[in-house]
Amino acid sequence: MAVLEGLGLPAFPVAGKGTVAPARRRVTAVPRAGHRRGRVGWVLATIAVAFLLAFVSLVQTMEVTATGYRLERLLADQAALRAQRDELLSDLNRLSAEPAIRKEAIDLGLSPLASPLVLPPR
Repeated sequence: MAVLEGLGLPAFPVAGKGTVAPARRRVTAVPRAGHRRGRVGWVLATIAVAFLLAFVSLVQTMEVTATGYRLERLLADQAALRAQRDELLSDLNRLSAEPAIRKEAIDLGLSPLASPLVLPPR
């Protein structure tokens, strides 16, 4: 400052009546570490929420598909059980008839009665 005063110049320029003050630039503050300005956090949060919504939708779709497969398998099992029941009822009706019973008894070694024995009443 002393050098400027030695030349007859003031230490700080003063705007006079005929002079125009120069326009000042706005100085932006440098963000600190960890305090970044911007929308990166919002963008990441939006991406995370969108991912979670898509994941929930995918899980629901998979559950519906699995339930459909399970339903088809159970219906096939039901049809197989009904067919087996019908077959067993047919066998039961066929084997409970008199000719089938007689044949089964003869195969087991039983023989028919020779002649009926009639007892007189007392």
